[in-house]
Amino acid sequence: MARNENSPVTAHENGQALIKALSEALTGGNAHATLEDALKELPADLRGIRPPGLPYSIWQLLEHIRITQWDILEFSTKPDHQSPKWPDEYWPKAAAPDSGHVWTESIKKIQKDRDSFVRLLKSPDADLFTPFPHGDGQNLIREALLIIDHTSYHTGEIIALRRMLGAWK
Repeated sequence: MARNENSPVTAHENGQALIKALSEALTGGNAHATLEDALKELPADLRGIRPPGLPYSIWQLLEHIRITQWDILEFSTKPDHQSPKWPDEYWPKAAAPDSGHVWTESIKKIQKDRDSFVRLLKSPDADLFTPFPHGDGQNLIREALLIIDHTSYHTGEIIALRRMLGAWK
């Protein structure tokens, strides 16, 4: 039976709308640049530069995004997952990637893990609100919002670094 304009929205429809909005925020950027936008056409020689007064390079931000998102995905899907040691294991020590291949692989891993998280959200048995049996009350919606917030924050930092380095449109 089709819903007319005066019919209330069902809980299922609300849930689907929320999952769609979370998925779009994870992948689309909405009101801000995506990570892919922030990295597009970045000259390779700028990946490892730490501008004066800043403790990190674009490479270190990229890897931090990758490690953190991976950790959140693993935590959300594997009750026995052990998170890296904070903060040491969430940030790479080297300012620059070892090679262009390492840079490209980091981006691919971010995209793969992001896609896996979106599939997790869209899974028919996904429960956004019930706390995981492990952890301290975290649930799937909280973890989705954490990835969105964390990635967008550091994407903004990447853009700011690019501006400082004269490499942003």
